[in-house]
Amino acid sequence: MSGALRVPAERLPVRGGRSLFHHEKGIVLLFDVEGCLYAVDDRCPHAGASLFTGRLDGRWLQCPAHGLKFDLASGCPAGIKGFGVRRYPVEWRAGECFLLLDEPITEEVPV
Repeated sequence: MSGALRVPAERLPVRGGRSLFHHEKGIVLLFDVEGCLYAVDDRCPHAGASLFTGRLDGRWLQCPAHGLKFDLASGCPAGIKGFGVRRYPVEWRAGECFLLLDEPITEEVPV
């Protein structure tokens, strides 16, 4: 897969942490929330602000520029459907972590 970005073990975020990955089409953030990994674009869909320094509260990531909060599981802000941050699948292969950048998740995740 050309769009699979391998995450080196030393770059995996610690629990409650985040890592930033540059690729040819932009920047992806990887979060570890209670042992679950979530990968999202670094850009807020509202005005393009970086989400990297946003406050993380459980699965909720707050845009540092405008305060909009996104659920990392669904990508959607609270109470708004059909608008949100782009998410990417995280896959484990033979003990290595990959971000599948060619396969953005578009369906909503029930929460």
